[in-house]
Amino acid sequence: MAIGPRVYMDWNATAPLLDEARAAVLAGLDMMNPSSVHGEGRAARAALEKARRQVAALVGAEPAHVVFTSGATEAANTLLCDEYRMGRRPVGIGHVYLSAIEHPAIREGGRFPVDKISEIPVTHQGVADLDALKAFLASHDEASGMPLVALMAVNNETGVIQPVAEAAALVHARGGLLVVDAVQAAGRVPLDIATLGADFLILSSHKIGGPKGVGALVSRGEVLMPAPLVRGGGQEKGHRSGTENLAAILGFGAAAEVALAGLEGRMARIAALRDRLEAGLRIAAADVIIHGADVPRVANTCFFSLPGLKSETGQIAFDLEGVAVSAGSACSSGKVGESHVLAAMGCDPKLGALRISLGTSSNEADVERAVAAFVKIAGRRKATEAA
Repeated sequence: MAIGPRVYMDWNATAPLLDEARAAVLAGLDMMNPSSVHGEGRAARAALEKARRQVAALVGAEPAHVVFTSGATEAANTLLCDEYRMGRRPVGIGHVYLSAIEHPAIREGGRFPVDKISEIPVTHQGVADLDALKAFLASHDEASGMPLVALMAVNNETGVIQPVAEAAALVHARGGLLVVDAVQAAGRVPLDIATLGADFLILSSHKIGGPKGVGALVSRGEVLMPAPLVRGGGQEKGHRSGTENLAAILGFGAAAEVALAGLEGRMARIAALRDRLEAGLRIAAADVIIHGADVPRVANTCFFSLPGLKSETGQIAFDLEGVAVSAGSACSSGKVGESHVLAAMGCDPKLGALRISLGTSSNEADVERAVAAFVKIAGRRKATEAA
């Protein structure tokens, strides 16, 4: 049985709804259709455009370059297509190159057929292999169309920061496009779309304390855009039709504003908590493996393995101690399976791993509770081995 109140340590799966976001959602529920031209419609449009400015500011983009979607998965499926348009002129994409550690929303390849998808390997620390990317681009068949590369800014399991700017230079030198999943980076590291060199960013509201069911694709310009996935009434400048989910968008905007404010100080505090957590894990079990520990990571994420402990067993054990952790990506209807990220890093995926991810309200007591739970779990493993 769990003792005391539960501790939530799965912020990479979803962040608790912020008070500011909740208030914005409630206000939006009473607003009218932002496409209407009457006064009520204009008021709704003004609120929507404010949210667009708030989201744009989080990634240093122009508000006009933010397209709201139903979430990051829809944004990914919109961007991963083989037909873009420059005005009315179609521009073909010949092949898509995806890093081996991408989120499943990207790894599925969007609207590309399987024979037009190639996987970029990563190092044993989980960093995209830029030499391999360079080789892919060098052999790309330009006659087939432009190359499109997808590289996430931060891996959702390990928290490892990817070399996006360096990849962008390689991609643009070959006349290609770079799509960056910034879902786990937003609100955790400073983001500027121009500095990154990304042509497109993908964002999700609920990862930063906004409501679920809303996200965005953000472009560096408006000249070259993907053929729309959702067609209809022409909302979002024709890039994503359908009446905007105004209440959710307003919550997203409010969360983006909070995420941007005081980002560096907040992350420094969370980094200290993460370091304290990892020190406790190492004391409890000398053979614990912390993945990506020797390369730059976001401050809030610890992805670790304990030899002999299965992911599902560890997750259940933590849960019984009142600590909510994850076995990796929380995108597969609650399934706990082998990690494709571990496999890409050259680890035995059967090794199993657990992810502890911290957030704004995480504190020292939470960390001590998680370490105490791990001490019990590691102790039971020793007892089992001794028997």
